[in-house]
Amino acid sequence: MESFKVKGSPTIGLVMATFGFFIGFAAVSLYGPVAKNLKEILGLSGFLLGLLVAAPNLTGSLLRIPFAAWVDKVGGKIPLATLLVLSVIGMAGLSTLLYLYYPNLEPWMYWLILFFGFLSGCGIATFSVGIAQTAYWFPESKQGFALGIYAGVGNLAPGIFGMILPFALKEIGLTTSYILWFGFLLIGTVMYTLFAKDAPYFQLIKAGIPREEAIKKAKELGQELIPTGSLIESLKNSARHIETWALVALYFTSFGGFLALTGWFIVFWVQSYDMEVRHAGLLMAFGFSLLASVIRIFGGWVSDKIGGELVSIIAFSMVLVGAIVIIIGGNTNFVVSLSGEILMGAGMGIANGAIFKLVPKYVPHATGGAAGWVGGLGAFGGFVVPPILGLFVEAHGVLGYSKGFIVYVILAISAIIISSILWKAYGKEINKPIEE
Repeated sequence: MESFKVKGSPTIGLVMATFGFFIGFAAVSLYGPVAKNLKEILGLSGFLLGLLVAAPNLTGSLLRIPFAAWVDKVGGKIPLATLLVLSVIGMAGLSTLLYLYYPNLEPWMYWLILFFGFLSGCGIATFSVGIAQTAYWFPESKQGFALGIYAGVGNLAPGIFGMILPFALKEIGLTTSYILWFGFLLIGTVMYTLFAKDAPYFQLIKAGIPREEAIKKAKELGQELIPTGSLIESLKNSARHIETWALVALYFTSFGGFLALTGWFIVFWVQSYDMEVRHAGLLMAFGFSLLASVIRIFGGWVSDKIGGELVSIIAFSMVLVGAIVIIIGGNTNFVVSLSGEILMGAGMGIANGAIFKLVPKYVPHATGGAAGWVGGLGAFGGFVVPPILGLFVEAHGVLGYSKGFIVYVILAISAIIISSILWKAYGKEINKPIEE
């Protein structure tokens, strides 16, 4: 066993974790671009429409908890590959259904489409798995930047797919578009499985090297974070920290809000301004999703410098202003509404980078478990919010698409308060782990 050589490097670990997250995370945009088509064919209410748009986010959020904690036991490769395979099954089912029946879908097929959305959403859960996998490869002083790159690049997927899919729908049709998406996901899953590598500690353990010796060698290779227990222990350990639950609340607004609006903004532009779905997809991508993804890198970087707590306060203030601006814009002032979308996208992206800088800081001995709670329950906002926005539409008609953003006003104010409390308690401890 002494001759065993660890494979990979922090760079390879980051690249493959980011790649796996990218191909799985595209499912956020699964139904947003075709929501109007399905609404008309199936005769959906505002609530059922919101539920369909949000469907991938249910499994994509809740499965983050056990799968991220599983990383602490076996490393990131097996959990992430498992989620991608489940997503492949969902996309295969959806593609088959559309090939056989679209556009002659029956109302009862809504529930089957919803189910395939749940399965496809398993790929979204790769986020917290990759977070833990990346964190184990890098020293804490570089985690903010590394995790910013991971999440920033991976987060580009919904924007890119939300932008491409409407054009593909027009040129090659809905069924062919989803079949090609299935092919992309299948090939990507195979590539991840072939080339991804776990952090040194996990490779050494799998090679049969005793734990103490594996820890020593892993630290010699630069791995600072070492898991302390099993999946259940990791979840329990991280759950004991009140800071974990504070970050869950913050992430519910920033990332859960991001997931919800990535699908919903396309519907917003189409219904509020009678816009073509292709143009709505472009506005969602460039004005919100891609912006939030790219600027997340900056959020992680600046959090390394001045602390994630202060960055969160600033970011959620941007979200608050953006939501208010959209409410003011209603469905009559395009420039005002677009300005609000851009503000919200930038604020959410920066906050996302800041919050996950704080995860290994607050819970260094159970990072996988903490990433599971924060990434899972936080991302649950992506499932909860769209149906609520749909209720505003049922109550107020077209105006409900803008009035519904009062939900984000409330969430942003709550997040600012929580961030301020954390800043007062820990703001000066920028890179120093919180003691047990």
